[in-house]
Order: sequence, then C-alpha cells, then structure tokens
Amino acid sequence: MNMNKTFKELFGPIQAEEELKNQTKAFLSEKTKGYAQAKAPSRRYSLAAVCLCLFFALFGGHWLYFTPMAQISIDINPSIELSINRFDQVILVKDFNEDGRTLSHALDVKYKNYADALEQIANNAAIAALLSDNEIMTITVAGPDKKQSAKILSGVEAYAAEQNNTYCYYASSEEVAQAHEMGFSCGKYKALLELQQLNPDINPEAVQEMTMREIRELIDHCLDDGEDGSPSPNPEKNGHHGHGGGHQKGLGKGRRDKH
Repeated sequence: MNMNKTFKELFGPIQAEEELKNQTKAFLSEKTKGYAQAKAPSRRYSLAAVCLCLFFALFGGHWLYFTPMAQISIDINPSIELSINRFDQVILVKDFNEDGRTLSHALDVKYKNYADALEQIANNAAIAALLSDNEIMTITVAGPDKKQSAKILSGVEAYAAEQNNTYCYYASSEEVAQAHEMGFSCGKYKALLELQQLNPDINPEAVQEMTMREIRELIDHCLDDGEDGSPSPNPEKNGHHGHGGGHQKGLGKGRRDKH
C-alpha cells in the first residue's frame, strides 16, 4: 500500500505532465491547422487583389495611352488625319479619300511623335512631288484639350514655316465632329466652310475631290469676282495661319484663329 502510494507520488506527476503535454500538443496542432487554413484564403485574397490592381493598372494605362486628345489633319489632295494621344504620339491614321488611303498605307507613323510623323509625311515621295509642283499642303490642329492643342499648333507652325506651300490652321472640336459627320477631313472641311461663305451653292462632293490648291484658287476667284455684286469678304476674317515658300492670295502670313 505504501509502495503503491510511493509509485503514485513518484509517477503521478509525470503522467499528469505527459497528459498535459499531449493535450497541449493537440491544442497547438488544432490551432496551427486553423491558422494554416485561415492563411490560405488570405493568400488567395492577396493574389486576387494584386491581379485586380494589375488589371486596373493595365486598363487604365491602355485608356490613357489610346484616348485621342488632338487631331492633326493633313490635306493636299491626299487627305489624312492623325489622332494624337496625351503623350503627343500618333495612335491612329485615318484616310478620307483614295489618295489618302494610298498615303496612309505608305506611312509608318503609328506610336511615333507627331513631329516625326509630319517629317515622314513631308518626305514621302508623292507628297514631296506635289509640293514641288506648287501644290498646297494645309495642316489643321484641333482637339478637346486646348492646352495640348495650342502646344501642338505652335510646333506645327514652326514646322510649316520651314516648308514650301505649307499652311497651318486651328479648328474647334465642333468643326471636327461636323467634318467627320460629312466624311471630310478637318482641314478640307474648314476650306469648304470658307468657300461656302462666298458661294453657298457649292457642291461639297465636288470639293471633296479637289486639291487644296484648287479650293484656294476657287476661293480667290470668288473673292476677286464678288459674284453677287457685294463687296468681297475680308480675307483677314478667315483666320489662316499662313506659312511657306510662296505667299498665296488669301493665305496671309501669321494670322491666327481665336482659340
């Protein structure tokens, strides 16, 4: 009896300690599994959050890059229009007639700075030949962001000043929308409006197929003749930005649109 009591006194605490260890181990094991299970969804949620952020970053970047903020219309008889993003890079080239389509296919200007694009257009063999043959090239700048449009217009004016028979204009976003609705480039549509002020019966479809020199000559003819007997409109109100090698009638140098 005393021996049993001695064993209990000696080994009882040890057994209790082992039991406590086992219970503690089971408890910790259970809790550890719980934490592991809790962490797994957390990692999944973290991964989902990263993917979501990445998606919005890519989508947002795509939206920022491919949103047109300005248009540059280049017209001789080829009529094309460059859409410019907020980084001054060309994101779209649109043609408005058969010659424009031929020219746009010959160009490699997408994702390039608009100044490089203009240089490439001027150096195109067909365009260079037309300018050498005394044709007129007009460059029209428009866009919803007035600050960027003004900056681009300033750059285009500096570029046009170095070119022969090249003139630049500013157009409003409303004019751009109206031009596109009629299937015109902005530059040629602006010339059409000027011509219609002098001759309201002019056929827009006929103007669509004219070169810019032919349109200018027709405008000059109307100004000279004053067909209805009234005084000819004041060309100073036409708002041209005139630049280039030769001074063309009705294309005064240094005139600015209000914008």
